[in-house]
Amino acid sequence: MEETSTTPQDTHPDTTAAEPPVSHTVEGETARITVGGELTEAARRPLVRTVTDLLLTEHSLRRVELDLRQVPFMNSAGLAVLVQLQKLGVPRAIDTALVDPPPSVARPLQLTGLWHRFTVVDAGGTVSAEATADGRPGSRGAEHS
Repeated sequence: MEETSTTPQDTHPDTTAAEPPVSHTVEGETARITVGGELTEAARRPLVRTVTDLLLTEHSLRRVELDLRQVPFMNSAGLAVLVQLQKLGVPRAIDTALVDPPPSVARPLQLTGLWHRFTVVDAGGTVSAEATADGRPGSRGAEHS
């Protein structure tokens, strides 16, 4: 198992928002990326960098799991980051899954209709809702909309 992490840094000299800590592990065909802080524009750089590096180095990758359990807040820029990460995997048919997203993440995704773009799994990896190509609900178990 490979594990790496990033150290929070300022995103731009003219802003006070710091990049949240991002770490990842790789086990077989699955990479799990953990975010430890707010999911805002400041999170874009470390998350896109991590996913891009994984796509370039892990050729057998089939799923990227975003562990967002430690995310206390997400704004519209955070929504855009999640969609960007999901789109990065599309050309290689890599599924983007959200791990136990807290209400701070789940509710904005539900309200915007973006919830159905993502597979949702619990911390153990059991799928509770699957992504759908047409944006319609495709859940197993509890309904999330």
